[in-house]
Amino acid sequence: MQGRGLGNKSLEKAKKEIDKLREKIRHHEHKYYVENQPEISDYEFDMLMKRLEELENLFPQLITSDSPTQRVGEKPVEGFPSAEHIPPMLSLENVYSYQEFLEFHDRVARALPDEPVEYVVEMKIDGVSIAVQYEGGILTRAITRGDGFKGDVITENIRTIRSIPLRIKETRAVEVRGEVFMPDEAFEKLNRERELNGENLFANPRNATAGTIRLLDPRMVSQRKIDAFFYYIFIERDFPRLAHWENLQLIKELGFKRNEKIWFCKSPDEVLRIWEEWKDKRDSLPYGVDGLVAKVNSIAQQRRLGNTAKFPRWAIAFKFPAKQAVTKVKEIILNVGRTGAVTPVAILEPVQLAGTTVSRCTLHNEDEIKRKDIRTGDWVTIEKGGDIIPKVVSVVKSRRTGKEKLFKMPRHCPVCGAELYRPAGEVIWRCPNVACPAKRRESILHFVSRNAMDIEHIGEALVDQFLNEGLVEDIGDIYYIKKQDIENLERMGGKSAQNVLDEIERSKKNELWRLIHGLGIRYVGEKTAKILGSHFSSLDKLMEAPYEELVLIPDIGEKVADSIVHFFRDKGNLRIIKKLRKAGVNFKGGKEEEKGPKPLEGKTFVFTGELSKFSRSEASSIVEGLGGKVSSSVSGKTDFVVAGQRPGSKFRKAQQLGLRIISEEEFLKLLSEIGQVLQ
Repeated sequence: MQGRGLGNKSLEKAKKEIDKLREKIRHHEHKYYVENQPEISDYEFDMLMKRLEELENLFPQLITSDSPTQRVGEKPVEGFPSAEHIPPMLSLENVYSYQEFLEFHDRVARALPDEPVEYVVEMKIDGVSIAVQYEGGILTRAITRGDGFKGDVITENIRTIRSIPLRIKETRAVEVRGEVFMPDEAFEKLNRERELNGENLFANPRNATAGTIRLLDPRMVSQRKIDAFFYYIFIERDFPRLAHWENLQLIKELGFKRNEKIWFCKSPDEVLRIWEEWKDKRDSLPYGVDGLVAKVNSIAQQRRLGNTAKFPRWAIAFKFPAKQAVTKVKEIILNVGRTGAVTPVAILEPVQLAGTTVSRCTLHNEDEIKRKDIRTGDWVTIEKGGDIIPKVVSVVKSRRTGKEKLFKMPRHCPVCGAELYRPAGEVIWRCPNVACPAKRRESILHFVSRNAMDIEHIGEALVDQFLNEGLVEDIGDIYYIKKQDIENLERMGGKSAQNVLDEIERSKKNELWRLIHGLGIRYVGEKTAKILGSHFSSLDKLMEAPYEELVLIPDIGEKVADSIVHFFRDKGNLRIIKKLRKAGVNFKGGKEEEKGPKPLEGKTFVFTGELSKFSRSEASSIVEGLGGKVSSSVSGKTDFVVAGQRPGSKFRKAQQLGLRIISEEEFLKLLSEIGQVLQ
């Protein structure tokens, strides 16, 4: 390990610098992500993080779970255990009119005779409810609302949200409850990427948020830029202050992000005034809201009002009406994404809806068009509501004239002419041609990316220049670019051109799995590409493999096998593979037997809890390097369960099964006995 052999003085000096860096970074994270008032540039912040990472790499014994570098875990989790909510996380009853809100107020007033009732009004964020817990000032656990009584533990995913502090100054047991949401800008970016990749679009930010927080890989969660607002706080499982308004102030004082759109109201008429104002202004917010929440301010009154089996009697959701408009379908066109997904899109007569001009909306797929009976020339009702993407709610059939035209899905790609195919069990038609102009930019960027052929110096700007100048039409052409061609491009000189060519040449020797992944076969991600690259001795063998052989390979299911077979049948794809072969790109694969002693061969390890000496990834690499296997779940075949600090459900299951459980120190001793000197 790095840092081994350095003296105590070096360690003490490093610890002082690390503590100062962490304090600075926490301060600037709060200013940027919570207060939206950055004090330094992104570059300066990145330099602080880089220095902290350098020091923690040199002194891994100084890494703590609340360090800013530890927000994103290195490996996917194996699943989500559940945890109980105390007190329960109840949902809110909805009302949709002022009359219904007055009925709620009358019930409250009757239960509190001769007492003034004051309300705190907050925006109802269209997100996913969570509870985040702290012990000794350190974030220890985050739980989804679930059924209100029990939810999923998603701690690693919530740690990736930069506005949520990993450490707070209150050392007693603290729980904050709030809403995780996806800002509109992040939602639109995510859906653009999914459209390019031929994936189904999320209907609204709430669905996108719900899907994001349940991803098993925290690294993917961190890329989606979700955020959170908090509105309840418990200390030692009780409200710390006597009024909800005061508890909202405490939430802010402790460094949590609180929605600043809050109002103190002394009458139901004041609540109505706010509702009337914001039902028309809600689109001005950079995140989705679908109403207001009115809560009785006094905690004592809340307790006397109590709860029903489902809802608190002291709070109500005053929902905004969904926004709709009627417009005409001028034509239905097809959009082709990166993976070849062909999506029908309605071109509409432009209409104002929820603050924007809507002139097109996705119709999703052929089956959806048939189900709603949408025809060219139809008048349709479209809606946003809390959604960002407009959708066709229904057809106004009473306005049909008989001139409307039925939609028929073409059988050839509208861009390249390749024959489309529809995989069994799916609703999306696809273009199989990897050289399709509609797909080629994203295909090339994917091919050169770090997780595929890893060709450095080729980014979006250079790919755009390659395409604009006609230097490439598909991924195979990358290997035929000449130095002079690159030198003539904007901002490129002789040295830069040579760097690009050197990287292209180096990539020819890549492992087979990188080429398989880079080809962009649908459903074949990095993990599947590695399986295929290990199983087949060459790309030719993979190309020749029939469906029946592919489905027998572990972790290769029917959809993947079908996609592979279709990919290698397409003439356009075969032409590209011919170019790659002629250029000398490595087509050979097969698993090579690693050399060296294998003292842990046949032994299966499971890690649970937080390790202090090294990361989970480092520990797994050591075991695998010595011939052992690391599993993400406990079973009767597990030989060792290594328990770090705060072990989870795997620890309890290991106890139930009577498995051998060892501490991190015992694990180090075991490695030392077989010749692994770590200290």
